[in-house]
Amino acid sequence: MSELDIVRDIAKQALTIPTASGDTDSFFWDRAQRLVHNVRHICFLPDLSSHKANIDRFALYTAAYFCDAGAAHSFNPENTKSKLKAIGLNTEDLLDICTQIIKKELSKIVEKSKIEKINRIIAESHNNNTSITEAMILSDARSLDDMGAAGILNEFRRFVSVGKGVSSALKTWKSKMDYRYWQARLKKSFRFEQVRKLAEHRLAAAENFMNQLKLETEALDLQKLIAEPIQED
Repeated sequence: MSELDIVRDIAKQALTIPTASGDTDSFFWDRAQRLVHNVRHICFLPDLSSHKANIDRFALYTAAYFCDAGAAHSFNPENTKSKLKAIGLNTEDLLDICTQIIKKELSKIVEKSKIEKINRIIAESHNNNTSITEAMILSDARSLDDMGAAGILNEFRRFVSVGKGVSSALKTWKSKMDYRYWQARLKKSFRFEQVRKLAEHRLAAAENFMNQLKLETEALDLQKLIAEPIQED
């Protein structure tokens, strides 16, 4: 088993959350695997041709596996009294928790200098001015996961965790579209043009889905089948 395989197994344990019913919640582990797929492929894009030789893939992949460890820890009912506490934590808080988890979980198999680099990649991936290639790749991978079908899943997860439903999701989506939130993300959140263009395609797919969800929620397709307006009771 390779060092990265061992890291992967440790990450799976850290990101898989027990539930009150005795089952497990794999949301963060699933996201980690998507992020690793993203960074692995971004590394080989033509946009990265001048950086390929200097990319530390082990540190990058490990950072992708563990970058949500702080959030997973905070959602774990064994570590916090309320999911609302996890929702209220800011990025700095989550990064601090993440750093401690990585140090604790990987110290026996990864040398100290590598652990420091992994934590630096994760921290710098939240810095728009970073010059660290691995951090830029992780940032683009995470932003890409916020778009498209995966992005919708991420959004719905947040709503469900605080007891909100479809109507709230649709309202928030409309607000973001009205204020051009996604357009701003496309402009500012990506370092590599090829990833940005892919994000545009994913966002278009997400918009189609949300339009369909609104149509079904308000029965607008049924409304078209009725010749006369319905008289409200």
